[in-house]
Amino acid sequence: MVRPRTSRAARSGLTGAATLISVAALVVSAVPAAGAAPVPQTGPEEVVPGQRTATPGLVSGIREPVTAEGSAADAARGHLAAKASRYRIARPDRDLTPVRTTVAGGLETVRLRQRHRGVDVLGGEYVVRMESKGGERVVTGTSGKYFTGLKVATEPEVAAETAVELAVDAVERQLAPRWPDGDADHAEEQPLSGTARGLVVLPRGPGVLTWQVTVRGTDTATGLPVLSEVYIEARTGHPVLQYSGIKSFTTPASAPKGASPPDRSRMPAVTQDGGGTKGSGVRIDGTAVELQVDRDEARKEYVTRDRSRTEAGGGKNLISTWDARGRYWTELVGRWPIPGLKEFGSPTPAFGREATELGVVDAHWAAGKVHDYYKKVHGRDSLDGRGLPVNSLVGFPESPFAQWDGTKVIYGGSNQEYRPFSSALDVVGYELTHGVIENSAGLVPAAQSGSLGEAIADYFGNAIQTDLYGLPMDSPDSGLLGETLCRAKGPRACAARDMNDGRTTSKSFQGVAFSNDNGGVHLNSTIFSGALWDIREDLDTALADRIVYKALTQYMSPLDGFTEGRNAVIAAARDLKVTDGQLRAVERSFDAHGIVPDWELALGVDSDLLFGRLNTDAAVGAGGGWWVTSKSNDDGVEPYSVWAGRVDGTGAPRRISPNDGRYHTRPATDGKTVVWKSTRGSRNPEVLARPLAGGPVKKLFSTDSYRADITSLHVEGKVVTFAFHPLRGGSRVVYLRMGETDPVYIEPSAGGRAAGTGAPSLSNGRIAFSHFGRGKHDIEVLDVATGHRTVMRQLGTPLSAGHTAITGTYVYWLATEDPEYARTAVRRANLDGTGVVDISPAMGKDALHGMFLTASDEAVTVAAQTPDDKLSRLWQLSPDGARLGRVSCNRGEQTTYASAGGKQVVWVDRTTGYNDLVVRNRPAGTCG
Repeated sequence: MVRPRTSRAARSGLTGAATLISVAALVVSAVPAAGAAPVPQTGPEEVVPGQRTATPGLVSGIREPVTAEGSAADAARGHLAAKASRYRIARPDRDLTPVRTTVAGGLETVRLRQRHRGVDVLGGEYVVRMESKGGERVVTGTSGKYFTGLKVATEPEVAAETAVELAVDAVERQLAPRWPDGDADHAEEQPLSGTARGLVVLPRGPGVLTWQVTVRGTDTATGLPVLSEVYIEARTGHPVLQYSGIKSFTTPASAPKGASPPDRSRMPAVTQDGGGTKGSGVRIDGTAVELQVDRDEARKEYVTRDRSRTEAGGGKNLISTWDARGRYWTELVGRWPIPGLKEFGSPTPAFGREATELGVVDAHWAAGKVHDYYKKVHGRDSLDGRGLPVNSLVGFPESPFAQWDGTKVIYGGSNQEYRPFSSALDVVGYELTHGVIENSAGLVPAAQSGSLGEAIADYFGNAIQTDLYGLPMDSPDSGLLGETLCRAKGPRACAARDMNDGRTTSKSFQGVAFSNDNGGVHLNSTIFSGALWDIREDLDTALADRIVYKALTQYMSPLDGFTEGRNAVIAAARDLKVTDGQLRAVERSFDAHGIVPDWELALGVDSDLLFGRLNTDAAVGAGGGWWVTSKSNDDGVEPYSVWAGRVDGTGAPRRISPNDGRYHTRPATDGKTVVWKSTRGSRNPEVLARPLAGGPVKKLFSTDSYRADITSLHVEGKVVTFAFHPLRGGSRVVYLRMGETDPVYIEPSAGGRAAGTGAPSLSNGRIAFSHFGRGKHDIEVLDVATGHRTVMRQLGTPLSAGHTAITGTYVYWLATEDPEYARTAVRRANLDGTGVVDISPAMGKDALHGMFLTASDEAVTVAAQTPDDKLSRLWQLSPDGARLGRVSCNRGEQTTYASAGGKQVVWVDRTTGYNDLVVRNRPAGTCG
């Protein structure tokens, strides 16, 4: 969790993870439809139009009486029905079900969930705000998302049990290695399991009926937990959306070393109020604090169980800190209660050194402080507003991290570099605030709505810390998150994020796939949190906190993005009757960070658009002056089809594959023929082919292997090659001659049951591929005409070798040498295996973290990360390595790509938040 890692999907060719849709294909989008400005009104009423719906996104400035009889939810639905011409919700009593009603003083906030023909709609939630006094109710405003265009049928063709299998398959494919980096251990079963949560309609176009499946377990390659929400299309079984349900706090792996730890000696000692048994302990920073603990007579010791806020004999508002040492992910993440788990104990109320070093004292003390903040400042009864017990698990034996999994916070153990993450009050506040967010606006943790959630969690985590420690808001370090976690780095080097970093939408927004940071939830969060922190610096801090809290709990809804977030905060400020000057300060803060209507339209690119808004996990092929890729329709509702067009942009793109309900993906072309993978759901893939000039579609390859995958397709003349992956076990490179022979499997020459061949490339009748087994990695070239295999000589003993690219002169591949240094050499050899050199080093400041590569006679293009940039970018080298530069300076993620000859490259670019197919004819340079 501490160190960013390349997604396994990126290494496997599954470039959208199992997301398999563009970020903008859902309303859960990195960039929504153009933000709408408020419609001018003649009176105080203000209506902000909704996006992709006839229902307003926000209504404010009204005072409309409504019947006081019945429940608040009944009154809210009655108001929506009475004002049908405004809201366009035909049957509120049928299509809106109560989620929760929050009462604060005389204010009632009712949240209503949209249902389409009895099925929940993802993110469909409408909020009605009312004043209730003297037996009368008055509606003061509404907001949220109700999708008026849904028409999809709600009878699934895929059974729930099958959906669970398909969801587990999708996650396993994301985790399972897809190019040679393993031995027999990689053939072992991934410990994942799935649970069907029911049918859900995704609000794309007329709607997409899906099964929601929660997949949990452990990634055995990294030891990290898996808790994924996967949405399986209920007609074909295709995974159409996937994101992680874990909200983690991480620190940057690339922060410089050498700074001293922060000086906390001048911070005031703090003590905890409240009844119960008073204990004590010492925090990591040396501060002695009181702890509320409990005497457990059965254990005959004092335990970290705080009853000071509970009612006699009740469990509400109980705060407990649990011993997670010796536990496994599969029994911790997403589960509660956990059999056999115990609170930390001490023979006396004074908890000693072990509790300090594990972070137990910090976790228990800080959980109480966060709970008290929400109670005292906002009148909130715990995280859910109903007295939810607060549970913290400490001491999990893994790298330092902190994560909220929907039921509790889990803190890992410390190491030589990091203190326990529970030792940072802002981190504890951040994690527990995610519990508040889930139980109020319920922001979906993906793309912009996820960034909004991260921003608010950061804001309140830091607000709690700065107030408790008396830190000045004008301090340059006031906006740092997690700055005290490092043992040998100063605050600025250690911090995970800085809300004062000055990021804006126009200069800093990065569009990425869901496989990367859940769609950029952390990458883009400081754009919005920066605006919120500016508000706190410009206004009274207590007023700023009230504004943000009110916006979160009374205005925001699950799929809100930056523009809706701005509208919510401004409306909340008006509701609190701020002065004109204060309101201008709020608006100015959003303006300064570029969060204004239509900001998405200002995102510039230096590439030429070939095919926009693909709405798929598009792979790209190129050859003979043509490009090929996959595309859904504009709503992202249809299964994917293969399209082709000219690289020079002339002519109209043409559909190559049938639009027959199957998913047609991962195409390749040589300018005459297109080949691609076809599947229904995730099972029994086929390889199909069709001439670019038209003609019948031919089946080239099919398999009876129920759970298999096909990647790395290439075609040249009559020769087709690809990698075939059983779900478990070694992969095989396959080649065939169209219309002439049966498929040929290129078998490993040695290496045991997990040995395999993979990562093929094709040129001039030769196939370059990786060969692996029992820790040995080779690159070979097969002459298809003769069957002769040539092994490329290696430099040293690489830990991994692949992907490959071959031209008429050279073979190129990526090689990793140091397991602790996540960089790859770009290695080159002559076709006979001689003359092996690195044209890009495996170590040092210029080394790249390469994931894929492609080549022409004039250039080698690598998709890679650098120590300063964790997004996939395209880099281009000359064949001798003398020149290295960025293909494009676009800010978004640059993923699947193909060489179109010379220095020309086509790729899928996510700068705008959409999956756009673009091209550049020459590299852009240094992008300084």
